[in-house]
Amino acid sequence: MDVLEGDDRLSSLPDDLIHKIQSFLKITDAIGNSVLSPRWRYIWTSMPYITFSTEDFTTLREFSKLVTHVLSRRNNLTEVHKVKLSFRGKASQVFVKRIMNYAISHNVQQLNVVCLHEKDIELPLYLFSSQTLKHLSLTMQSGKPHMHIVCSHCITPTSTWELPALTTLVLHSVTLCDNKADKCIDIFLECVNLKNLTLKRFKTNGSDGFSISHPRLSNLTLENGSFNVKDVNVVAPQLENLTIRAGGIEHIMISAPALVSLLYSGYGSFHLSTDGVRLKE
Repeated sequence: MDVLEGDDRLSSLPDDLIHKIQSFLKITDAIGNSVLSPRWRYIWTSMPYITFSTEDFTTLREFSKLVTHVLSRRNNLTEVHKVKLSFRGKASQVFVKRIMNYAISHNVQQLNVVCLHEKDIELPLYLFSSQTLKHLSLTMQSGKPHMHIVCSHCITPTSTWELPALTTLVLHSVTLCDNKADKCIDIFLECVNLKNLTLKRFKTNGSDGFSISHPRLSNLTLENGSFNVKDVNVVAPQLENLTIRAGGIEHIMISAPALVSLLYSGYGSFHLSTDGVRLKE
């Protein structure tokens, strides 16, 4: 079929499809597309997907201005389905708080956060108090430009997270227990609907073990745990799949009568104690 001169098939697409296309672009590029035609002028303001990254700017001041521009001009009647934030600096920065508050107030369902830093940071409770969040991913990465390896520093939660709708949680480089600071918090306690939990490069300070106790957890993955994590205690009556890869874990106590699959790969000795486990062949 011949395409008529001036025919703009892209602009004839429905809004949700254009939003999906725009979601793969930097937010600055999505805004820049507003000059393509009158149809595109304001369409970025109703996108349910928002991606911010400080790595696209030479200074945090410039990035903060962009955040203000985007959030102040966005259609406030449109909910936010997914937010991706990659930032360097402290979690207490104004733009971090503003993005989190905006996402939570607009019923965000999926939140992916990458912290680019070269030292441990703390994530306070006020950043995570959503009633609608279903998927949360937190990653600590090296703050040096163009280095995308996970560093030895960690995210340290300062209190239990109250996320009643959360079903999937992925934590990359997190301190689960900090006894040196008299902190050993069960951060998953109030995530009552949590079903899928993945912990990568997790560690504890002042303790060689930790416990995971959750009534609805069905899938648990532990990867590359710190060498100081020797003992893990899992109490999960609905747990079906448990995966442990590498790390220095020597002993794991499982109370999971519904367990179907256990996958372990690593080195050194490994001792398993079970309570009511019935693995299927």
